[in-house]
Order: sequence, then structure tokens, then C-alpha cells
Amino acid sequence: MADAEVLLSARSLTKRFGGLAAVNDVSVDLWRDRIHAVIGPNGAGKSTLTNLLSGDLAPTTGTVALAGKDVTGQSPEAISRGGLGRSYQKTNIFAPFTVMENVRLAAQSRTPQAHRWLSRAAGFSVINQRTEQAIELAGLTDRTHAVAGTISHGEQRQLEIAMTLATDPQVLLLDEPLAGMGVAEAERMVELLLKLKKNH
Repeated sequence: MADAEVLLSARSLTKRFGGLAAVNDVSVDLWRDRIHAVIGPNGAGKSTLTNLLSGDLAPTTGTVALAGKDVTGQSPEAISRGGLGRSYQKTNIFAPFTVMENVRLAAQSRTPQAHRWLSRAAGFSVINQRTEQAIELAGLTDRTHAVAGTISHGEQRQLEIAMTLATDPQVLLLDEPLAGMGVAEAERMVELLLKLKKNH
């Protein structure tokens, strides 16, 4: 494969907490149009690795490159703006807001209007278009006006992915996206991931 297809690359990542090495000398390449999985028992360091790749944790040693640019030690916000989106083990949504409001907040973070606190968010057509596209791609069109805290666990995970998609990422890091789901919800999530892999 050509180097241009590698979207995220890590070399010799190690994270130590005192004398404990939670991640030890890990190298990985994430390729466009591929689904990658890190599999292991609880405590193996999977979430720690995800946190290192996303900037939520700084590595003790090693490097991370996103789209060919070294992002080691950058803040999660800077890495996110560089094209990395992620979800967490614990669902991370605004439960009292609607599905649309949750996704629109994520979309707003990527526009020049992000800090215009006194402007009506509904008035920005680019934001609304990006919001609608992310909701549709995540398969939540029929839940657009539902309050996020009232939808099923699987739909909340889809909402979290929609929020991530609204930030226009190249790479999606999903920490245990099927956790706590029933068979039908897990099947829907797998279908969604297969659909997303073409452009991520």
C-alpha cells in the first residue's frame, strides 16, 4: 500500500504509570478504507492505547502521526481538528438535548461561527447541513428530534458516532462501540461501521 493511505501511525508507543507499563512499545498503522480492531482482555491496555492515539494521554515514549504530521504531545482538541474523531467507553452525550442539538453542537465546533455565543445556531445553513448529513449517515434520521437521554443505548452509541462524524474526521477511534448492546443493536452498529469505512 502507498504511504499516502496510512491515516494514523504510531511508533514504539509506551505509557508508564509509575512502575506499571500499561502500553509497552506498540507500533500500529491505520489505513483508509479498513476497519482495525485491538482485541484483548480487560486491563490489557486497549483504552490506554486509544487515549495515546487521540492525545487524551501523552506517551512516556514513542510518536503518533496523523495524516503524515507528527501530533505527539498535542492536545486532544488539536488532534481532533487535525482529522481524528473518537468515542469513549462510556457514552458521552448531552442527555437533555435532542439528537439534532447534540450533533449540531459538534458541527459548530468546526466552523468560524463556533464562538458566536449570541447568534442563533439554527441560522447557520452550513452547520445545519453538516448536522443532517451526520445524522443520516449514522442512521438516526427518524430520531432527529428525540431527546438523547430517552433513546436506546445502541442509538446513543450511534448518536455519539454522528457527533464525531459532524466534525469531519478522517480517522474514527471507537472505544468498545458494541459494549452493552443486544444482538440487534450490535448488528446495526456493525452495518454502520462497514458503511463508514469507505471514507475513514
